[in-house]
Amino acid sequence: MSNFDAIVVGGGINGLVAGAVLGRKGKKVCIIERADRFGGMASYAVDGGPSLAHALYNLSPRALKDAGIDVDRATFTGQQIDTVSLADDGNHIVFKANGVYWNDGSQHPQSKAWCELIQRFKTYGGLLRQLAEAPPPGGHSASLSRARLAEMLRLAMVGIGLKMLGKSEMRRFLQVVLSNVYDIVLDDLPDGPVAGMLAADAIRGAATGPRSPGTVFNLIYRLGHGGTITQPTGGMTAVVDTLVDGAKAADCTLLPGTEVSRILVDLDAVTGVQTADGQTLRAPLVLSNLASPLTSQLTGPSLFDIEATRRIRNIRARGTAAKVNLRLKDASPLPGLKSEQKDARLIYAPSADYVEAAFNPAKYREMSQAPVIEALRTEQPDGSHWVSAIVQYAPSDLDGGWTQEAQDRLTQITVDTLDCALPGLREQITDTQVITPDQIETATGAPGGHWHHAEMSLDQLLTLRPANGMSRYACGPKGLFLCGAATHPGGDVMGLAGRNAALMALEVQK
Repeated sequence: MSNFDAIVVGGGINGLVAGAVLGRKGKKVCIIERADRFGGMASYAVDGGPSLAHALYNLSPRALKDAGIDVDRATFTGQQIDTVSLADDGNHIVFKANGVYWNDGSQHPQSKAWCELIQRFKTYGGLLRQLAEAPPPGGHSASLSRARLAEMLRLAMVGIGLKMLGKSEMRRFLQVVLSNVYDIVLDDLPDGPVAGMLAADAIRGAATGPRSPGTVFNLIYRLGHGGTITQPTGGMTAVVDTLVDGAKAADCTLLPGTEVSRILVDLDAVTGVQTADGQTLRAPLVLSNLASPLTSQLTGPSLFDIEATRRIRNIRARGTAAKVNLRLKDASPLPGLKSEQKDARLIYAPSADYVEAAFNPAKYREMSQAPVIEALRTEQPDGSHWVSAIVQYAPSDLDGGWTQEAQDRLTQITVDTLDCALPGLREQITDTQVITPDQIETATGAPGGHWHHAEMSLDQLLTLRPANGMSRYACGPKGLFLCGAATHPGGDVMGLAGRNAALMALEVQK
């Protein structure tokens, strides 16, 4: 039997950050991961192919700093990559930090309107970022007076920021933030590839379409954290390795290949965990990187009241994104792209209407025949070259199940869609891999194979994430905290959920 001050269950990005933050505060920490490798979706791969997560979306400098990682010296830090919106006629559109351009380098006529819209969203998102970098408002314990004071100051700063927008812009913010991305984007842009790219980014990984309420919030949220997308040097493996090194530097004990079978509780307070191989690890704090349904299964449902159990059961986490990896025969450039676009993020979303139409079959448990695709070209450590594609919409509850025939059909749809925009790509493909939402759930524990572990909808955000009464990470018995992507502030590869949960656990223990 081993004794620790805190145990982190699940060694994904948030779990590693949470463990490192606690370790740097002087706690003796153990991080347990069921898989042989840490990193969760950022490291899970099949037969040498690309990992599920293939790029960095808004990895938080604040989370890295609190985990003891020097952002400026991190070896994985890469350059922000451009986005290329693929067109069937070969006239692709390139999105850069300073504007929108045609494939030939000339400026796109919607460049100015796009820049103004993105800047407005970033301004709005900057206000929301202040809420994301701390636990949601709430809590009543007198022992948290210092935390409540900081919370009040933070809310005051948000209010001041709103005031500084000016009356008309403040009204616009309040109108926009709860609306759908389809209406808001098409107020400023005609429908087409520029609007389609924004619609695709707003629904990434979600079981919603651009006309769904609150989808503009997701886009603003991402842009508020900078909206930067980078392909890290050394791939996602390098990112995970850096976080693992950070946890080790914080004197955390790491146990890969170890499954937790039970969270131990005595007198309504956690006392540690029991592993599947018979180990008993003791600690008064347990932070679970798993979603709340799996966490409650490890403690046993009797430790949650009826209302909490009902809320956990009703958390929506219906995965709609699958991964299709296409192995290429060599390092030849992808057809139809310039050499400087070889590392660009490729988006297939010809219009906002196209994105909405792609979502429609998923409502009825069918895969889209004309999907939204985000793809990156990657080189694996063994020297193999791949097109790594996230394909939306491929529902976890597909009618008839994800049989081999269904997987083959998804692969064919993906290849056909990309080959239309990149004629000749089909001839470069030597092998394929499909990772369906049900496989994602089995491999990573993400409910429904959902990339954010829970839907990023208005009723599951901020003080309602993952559910009312559990938004400040404490969950069930005393000493148990959630720290995964299903908690505030949600998905993407930010690390903030783990960082916030660790700081909240430390505050409660004072």
